[in-house]
This record gives sequence, structure tokens and C-alpha cells, in this order.
Amino acid sequence: MKKVVKIEGLDCANCAKVLEGEICKLSDVESAQINFVKSELSFEAEDVDKALKNIIKCAKKVEPEAKIVCGEVKKSNKNPFFILDLCLFAVGLAIGILTLVFEKKLPDWAFWTMFVVSALLMGSKTYLKALMLLFKGVVNENLLVTISVVGATLVGEHMEGLMVVALYTIGKILESLAVNKSRKSIAELTNLTPEYANLVKGDVIEVVSPKDVEVGSVLLVKVGEKIPIDGKVIEGSCSLDTQSLTGESVPVTVRVGDNVLSGAIVLDGVLKIETVASYENSTASRIMSLIEDASEKKSKTETFISKMTKWYTLGVIVIALAVWGIVWAATGNLDNAIYRGLIFLVVSCPCAFAISVPLTYFSGIGNASRKGILIKGSNYLDACAKMNIVAFDKTGTLTTGQFSIESVEVLDKDLKEKDVLFLAAVGEQYSLHPLAKAIVLANDKKLPKAKNVTEKAGEGVYFDFKDKHYFVGRKDRSSSKTLVELFEGKKKLGEIVLVDTIKPTAEVACNALSQMSVKTVMLSGDGAEAVKSVAEKIGLDEYNSALLPEDKFHWIEETKKDKKNFVGYVGDGINDAPSLMLADVGISMGISGSSASVEASDIVLVDDNPNKVPLAIKLSKFTRGVVWQNIILSAGIKLIFLILGAVGVTGMLEAVIADVGVTVLAVLNSMRALKYTPKK
Repeated sequence: MKKVVKIEGLDCANCAKVLEGEICKLSDVESAQINFVKSELSFEAEDVDKALKNIIKCAKKVEPEAKIVCGEVKKSNKNPFFILDLCLFAVGLAIGILTLVFEKKLPDWAFWTMFVVSALLMGSKTYLKALMLLFKGVVNENLLVTISVVGATLVGEHMEGLMVVALYTIGKILESLAVNKSRKSIAELTNLTPEYANLVKGDVIEVVSPKDVEVGSVLLVKVGEKIPIDGKVIEGSCSLDTQSLTGESVPVTVRVGDNVLSGAIVLDGVLKIETVASYENSTASRIMSLIEDASEKKSKTETFISKMTKWYTLGVIVIALAVWGIVWAATGNLDNAIYRGLIFLVVSCPCAFAISVPLTYFSGIGNASRKGILIKGSNYLDACAKMNIVAFDKTGTLTTGQFSIESVEVLDKDLKEKDVLFLAAVGEQYSLHPLAKAIVLANDKKLPKAKNVTEKAGEGVYFDFKDKHYFVGRKDRSSSKTLVELFEGKKKLGEIVLVDTIKPTAEVACNALSQMSVKTVMLSGDGAEAVKSVAEKIGLDEYNSALLPEDKFHWIEETKKDKKNFVGYVGDGINDAPSLMLADVGISMGISGSSASVEASDIVLVDDNPNKVPLAIKLSKFTRGVVWQNIILSAGIKLIFLILGAVGVTGMLEAVIADVGVTVLAVLNSMRALKYTPKK
């Protein structure tokens, strides 16, 4: 069984990895993962309650400041422990300054007493963590700082010893504030979940949890409230703020009969809606689930950084010893050699890498979700940035999918047009395909139930009605028109010809992709005439018609054989699921898309807008760019100060400032991925 709990007070990415490792070692825990950005621990165990008790004990030993919250997290801006830490640090800093100012005037016992008290007040938690983890065979940056303080003191650099712990502690405080600000910003961006629903029961309105609302219930939504569950408007009209869902700032007007999505905010008027989905299957809940799951799918870069930091600190200590040995051999000065080795330890703390990389990816994913693009993991974000070919399905993807019937051809003398439409609708009522919906809507009779209904992707629906076996769908691919055929057994009863309209944003999307040197292709099961017409109007580079699902699959398979090609596929139907899974990046439509296509895809476009595809690529490229900026910035500055420290140009103070500064800069730079909006 899997359980997710919150962790408070965990503001160090490396400490989070250490704690995660220790929890994974527990005998009654099958697996565990800490999401540092979201402050969450997810674990699996047969006996969850027993495992949780052992996890809490483990956390107290490994990371005393971390608090595992089992119940609901209470929001509070006050943190008494943080304030206490600041007070102790301030007192320690003041004592340290007095100690160093009056060093020559103080007797030895007074100097050393004040020095030790100052060092303990400013860095007691750092030393304690270092020792506790060392006994468990774990070395991290706390040990590096502790060794540096003790080493500097032993070689007579008292001031630098105190300044190391002072600057390190200040850096951790700034780092904590920056990380918490990022967490808060991400939480605000992705906070779509309504807290309550106004359930209408006759003349009474009952405030309930959205989770307790059943499909078909009637809800009242007032001005300023979020729509709690997907539904259809049955009374009232208003303007809706859908920016949190789609990223579009222009309000949307809805009236009776219109569908509304959970998470949208009522700006004026009052709506009565009839729910068409459960809370778990509503848009806001699905978006939150996708965002939460995204953290589990890491990019190669993020995975590498995570693995690197596990051995990084130990490697730093080994190299520091080598630096000490080389400098001692070269100069013959033991104290100076030790001092240069300590500088190496200080500047090599891996915090900048460990924090900024996952924080940047999560910021990018959070920003994309705010714009109506749900990216299921940082690995898919990286893949999206590399796409150079985008293949589109036609119906429901580049076109509205809202078909209208152009004509009905009757091939059986005993039937009329309305009879062909009725029989076709009896079978099509079980399909989610746009053509099926149009046929069902065009029928003016109440539809009876069919028997032995089977839908075959790429063909149509087989069903029994009044002891006869029917098929409605497409078997003849020779016609270039968009049509649906009706068969009784092997006998064709009629053909229904339908027409579709192109989405207004489709042409904009293809133009934007062309400007980015991304090749655009359409793969459609429709006839050549209809496909050619749409492709020419939109401006696609290539198009293919009369394709079965397996044909689309093989086209992607063949295209991917050229390693230079990185293929994205955009679709919405159940027949698109195989292609979505095979493509390097599968992109599905969030509203019209089937559950199979949404499940198979790597990216979901909440509002079915194809123009979000180039936006997703731009956001992905920017986020990936920020990740590499942080890696290069952190590695570059550290390397420069390592060399300068080793040859004696810089001292320990500069090393601490470099380490703290680059960490804070990397965290602040990561937040750019949260705010970025590409220019149109």
C-alpha cells in the first residue's frame, strides 16, 4: 500500500536525499521517495501505520528539524523554531565579533570560552548533523563545514573559522527563504482544487466536500467561487475566469447548455450546474494528479545530479586530502597545506546542484500547467525541447471535431434517410469519436439500447439490434470524403457524409512551429480530398490520408529510425493511443481526448488548443536552458575558486562567500522558469 505524507522543516536538498536513503533501509518499507520541492514523502509498505512510526523515529535521528505530518497540514506564517534559530545565531555572532575584536586583551580562558560559545551558537545544528550522519556512514556538506571550522581553528585562523560557520548559516537561511518562496509560488500556480461545493437539495443548499458529490447532482456556484466539478449549465449565465486552467486571460461567457470545467472561477452571475463527472475524474482533480505524478518521472540530467551528489561529498574529501598533500610537498608548510585543503572543502558543497536542478524542472512544469499544458515529468520536458517533427491527427486535433451531416445516401429501397440515421445512432451512441457524436445529435428519436456492442479502433462499432447484426463505421477507404457507412451483416444500407471545421488556432500553431524549424505533418484516417484541403489551408509541410491506427504507428516507427528525428505526435482518440506511446513525445487533448489517449500521452493540452504545442516547446527549451545555466554557473564558479584557493590567491572567507552566493543565485535563477512567458 502506498501513502503520502507532508514533511515540514526540510530545507536542504542533500539532507532530503540522505533521509530518503535511510528510510529506504528500513526493513518494513518497500520503497520511499522524498519530493524536496513539494515537501512530501511517498512510501510503500504492507503495514503502512507500522512503517510510518518507524519512519518518524528514523527522521528524528537523521534530520531532527524535519517533522512528518500525518494529518491535515495547518497553514501558518509563524515558525517559532526559525525565529529561535535566528536569535541564537544573532547572539553567537555578537559574541564572536567581541571575541575577535578584543582577542589580544582577553585572557586565554576567556577568549577560548567566548570563541567556543560563539561557534556553538552559530553552528550547533551543523555540527550535530555532521556527527549523527557520520555515525551512519554518511558524509555531506555539514561534515565539510565542521572539518573546515575545526581545521581553521587548529591552524590559528580563528576569525576565518568563525566566519565560515557564520556565512554558511546565513547562506542556509537565505537558501531556505528562497526555496520556500519558490515552493509557495509553485503551490499558488497549481492550486486548482476547490475546497467545497454548494449542493442543491430541493430548496436547501448544503455545503459539502467536492469528494462527496455524486454524478448528476445539482450545484450552485456563486460569484468568486471555483466550479468544484465538471458539469453542464442548467440555469444562469456568467463570465468565467479559466486562466488557471488554460492560461488565457480573456474571460469565457457560458450559458445554459454549455459545459464548464472544475477550477474555473465565476466572475459575475450565478450558475446552477449538473455534474457530469465525479470529483476524481473532473478537470481540476486530474490536473493536480498529473502535476503530483510529474515529480516521479525525472529527466536524465536530474537523475544524474541526484546520483552524483550521493558520492560527491566523499569525493571532495578525498580530493581535499590530495590538495593538502600536493601543497605540503610543494611548499613544506604543513599549516598552509591544511588551510588550502580546507578551502577546497568549503567551496565544494554540492547544494547549488542538488537544489537548483529539481527546483527548475518543477518550476517549469508548474508554469506550463498554469498555461494549460500538463507535462507529466521532467524527462518529458527535456524530450519536448528536442522535438523537430510534430505529427498531428486531424479530427478533434487540428479541426474542431464538431461535425455536421452534409448528406445521407440510402442504398436500401426499404429504408429512408431518417432510418439510416437512426440505426447508425443506435450503435454510435457507445462511441466517443466526433463523427459518432454528430450522428447521435442529428437523430431526433430516443435511442434504444443495443446488444453485444464492440468498438474496434480505426473501424467502427459492431452491435446487435432487434436480432440483427450491424456495423457502423468505415470499411471503404477509396472515397476521399469524410463518411460513415452502415452495414447489416455484409449488406451496406447507407452512407452518411459529414463535414468538419478547422480550429482557428491550428494555422497559428503550424506557422509558429515552422518558424522554429519544426516540421509539421498530418496523419489522418480520412480521405485524400478532405485531408488535402485541411493541410493546404493550415500550411502543413506534409500530409498522409486514409491511414489506419497501425499505419500511423508504422509511419512514426519509420521516421524514428533516423536518429536525427525527434518525433512528437498530437492526437485525441482511442485509436491514437499506440502512436502517442510510440512517439518520443505524445501530446493529447484534455477536453475532447479519450481517457486512453490522455493516459498514453506525455503531455496533455487542457483546452485542446494546438497552438499550445509550440508554447510547450518554448517553455521546455527555456526551462532546460535555465537548468544548464545553473549547472554551468555553479560548476564554473566553484572550479575558479578551487583553483584560486589551491594556489593561494583566495582564502576561506572568499570560498564560503562563493559557495553560499552561487547556491542563492542558482535558486533565484530557477524561479525564472516559474515566471517565463514567451513573446508571441
